[in-house]
Amino acid sequence: MIESLRRLALSHQGLISPASFGTGLSGTRHAIEHLGYVQIDTISVVERAHHHILWSRVPDYQQSHLNQLVKQQHIFEYWFHAASYLPMQDYRYALPHMTSIRNGEHRYFNRGDQAFMNEILARAKAEGSIRLRNIEQGNKQNSGGWWNSSLARRSIEQLFMQGDLMISERNGMEKVYQLTEYCIPSHLDLSVPTLEEYARYLFNTTLRAHGVFAWKQLLHLKVGQKIREAMRDIVNEQLDAGVITTLAQLGSSDKESQNLYIQTDALEQIPNIELKVKILSPFDNLVIHRERLNTLFKFDYRLECYVTPPKRVFGYFCLPILYGDQIVGRIDCKAHRAKNQFEVISLHLEPQHLNHTITDPAHFFNALNTEIHHFAQFNQCININEGLHKILDQSKKRFK
Repeated sequence: MIESLRRLALSHQGLISPASFGTGLSGTRHAIEHLGYVQIDTISVVERAHHHILWSRVPDYQQSHLNQLVKQQHIFEYWFHAASYLPMQDYRYALPHMTSIRNGEHRYFNRGDQAFMNEILARAKAEGSIRLRNIEQGNKQNSGGWWNSSLARRSIEQLFMQGDLMISERNGMEKVYQLTEYCIPSHLDLSVPTLEEYARYLFNTTLRAHGVFAWKQLLHLKVGQKIREAMRDIVNEQLDAGVITTLAQLGSSDKESQNLYIQTDALEQIPNIELKVKILSPFDNLVIHRERLNTLFKFDYRLECYVTPPKRVFGYFCLPILYGDQIVGRIDCKAHRAKNQFEVISLHLEPQHLNHTITDPAHFFNALNTEIHHFAQFNQCININEGLHKILDQSKKRFK
């Protein structure tokens, strides 16, 4: 059963078939619309998360596709559980969060200066677009007073989070902002969803993107009794209608959080899977819910860049390694782009997969070596450090 659940989860994530969502620009759009969001992250040890996630799923993915889709008004940037690219068709479900920030209900985005924000909006309207550095450069001549860099950043971020500005493109990680009215389609539904509609949106997104899920995943980082009650009503409705089925209790005292739910007829459509290797982002949609990851894949994962160096076990930025329908280990890498050098620092295979999941070590290591070279090219690196062969040879010795 657990093997079928893993394959179902991988299939819904677009990680089994090589072109589940299509290829190129259209494949990128379809991937984001199916997944519901793609998380944006600023860490650049290897290629940033939003590009990595899409590269893992869309053949012929190009980094320029995101700016193209934003310009075409098919996707937009906002907040899901973190900064993300989202389908434009889901824009209305961001409106409650924007309203709460406008009303001063968010502790992180309520520190902009109103006079400064008015000035930013006026400049954005007059100039068509605006960057943070434009604001800074335009005000460096002002001695003292109301302007400073941190205030500029807080003010423009608040305008973005409350929906007055949108990000119209990124140059690297530099954001270009425009007034929202210039960035959304004229026909877009701007009605504020009810709580029931919002909960149903979260439920449908999770069901579509994951196939098998737990209660905690439905409300990931969403707080409040009202949203819990609305989601409970929807889950009960879907259970009563036979759309989803409760699979198992997983041994937790918190039974509600540990129930697994699955679309009722899904187990009749479990796909076959090839023994291929994929190196995943730490922020990949498959792995971001750590408890579910452990339940389905028996993989206990922690991103150690947020851990002090003495407490790191696997490395600063270890990436999960998917092989077939199992996550079999993690690899710590770094892209030295100025030198065109890709460095593999360490490789850690999970003990339970040695001689069990990896029944043909030669096939696995050949596939891993191919994926490392493919991943290096994606990171704009031509050369791979000479130590890679030693790291692979040491790992091979662990097989009996």
